[in-house]
Amino acid sequence: MINEQIRDKEVRLIGENGEQLGIMSAREAMRLAEEAELDLVKIAPTAKPPVCKIVDYGKFKYEQVRKEKEARKKQKIIEIKEIRLSPNIDTNDLNTKINAARKFLTKGDKVKITLRFRGREMAHMNNSRHILDDFAESLSDISVVEKAPKVEGRSMTMFLTEKR
Repeated sequence: MINEQIRDKEVRLIGENGEQLGIMSAREAMRLAEEAELDLVKIAPTAKPPVCKIVDYGKFKYEQVRKEKEARKKQKIIEIKEIRLSPNIDTNDLNTKINAARKFLTKGDKVKITLRFRGREMAHMNNSRHILDDFAESLSDISVVEKAPKVEGRSMTMFLTEKR
């Protein structure tokens, strides 16, 4: 809220140089802002009383947008990459999948390893758990198991993340 939009009886006012001017009526604060040829901007509406500041609104808005953009630039988005396996996977195929997972982990992504069961393979789910254990063991130098292998419907899933 800026200038005439501020309808509070009392506000805590901060001057253009950041100094505290104390608690005063909104009219008085508006008068001081007009004298300085600047805008009265409400910066903390939930405070008691609300905090207002005398600033150039255009410059204030520009600074706010720039800070948000800078914060967005610094945050890292972690993706979850999925690798699907089957219970009767061959060792060479498994090594290929392990190398793919290693590449994802070094990039900083999380890896979801899914062991999918079809038809009669459902009867031997517990015999196939060793595949996921071997997968995690071969990547133990760069990763840690975030979620242990867990059966969900027709598949068994496990999550790996990069070691800190």
